[in-house]
Amino acid sequence: MTQMTPPEPQLVQLGVILTDRGSRYAVSGATVTSRAEIDAVLARLKHDKAYAKASHNTWAALLPTGGLKADDGESGAGMVILRMLERSELKDHVVIVTRWYGGKKLGGDRFRRVQDAVRAYLSDQGFAE
Repeated sequence: MTQMTPPEPQLVQLGVILTDRGSRYAVSGATVTSRAEIDAVLARLKHDKAYAKASHNTWAALLPTGGLKADDGESGAGMVILRMLERSELKDHVVIVTRWYGGKKLGGDRFRRVQDAVRAYLSDQGFAE
């Protein structure tokens, strides 16, 4: 008897959705139920050289075991995504915000851009924040 492997999560990429002072932001996501599936989604995203070379691929997910997040060098951005997922009650889903640094520091505006990217994803997928 052969063991069936579950299908890989479907990765949704909205691409670059906004720019601010040279920095570009993209948002992606997928339905996931485990950390292993999150890692698989991130690996698939980073298979694209543009995403692999991005300055930051921050993400968060609400799993049955609790919330997970990673800033990937963009301090505090993972928590912004996680809080938005909690407010929208979007469970078993990872949302990844990618930033390509444009040469100018954005200060607190970087959190607003992360929020804008997550809102765009939630809207595209039919979820309300």
